[in-house]
Amino acid sequence: MAPLKLLESLELLFSSIRSAVAGARTIQRGFFSLLLVLGSISPASATSGPGCLVVVNVGAGDALNLRASPSPSAPIADRLVPGEHGIIHLDGACRPKSLSWSSRWCPVTHYFGEKVTRGWVKARFVRDSDCP
Repeated sequence: MAPLKLLESLELLFSSIRSAVAGARTIQRGFFSLLLVLGSISPASATSGPGCLVVVNVGAGDALNLRASPSPSAPIADRLVPGEHGIIHLDGACRPKSLSWSSRWCPVTHYFGEKVTRGWVKARFVRDSDCP
């Protein structure tokens, strides 16, 4: 009788293990599905509401240079054409606060299709706007 009880206990144990493995696979599939969904969100939909900027005070046929650091001599990371620049998100306060507004540099992230660029723009060339 004891060997039969042992066999039943082992069958129950293996059944529980199979159920746990099946549950883990379901969780794993759900996790990978979530990653696929998150990966399909375009950078342009990464933000909404206040906190975005638009390019101003830039002439026709010209573009605002997005710089790698807050300096006019810093490398150009991207060029923002007025009316065709995608989303420009303000990432923090424009600085230094000791300078007049037009002389400050603003940290931004530029979303244009699948392209995402971080950098700095001169405050006098941007104005507040709602994000789409």
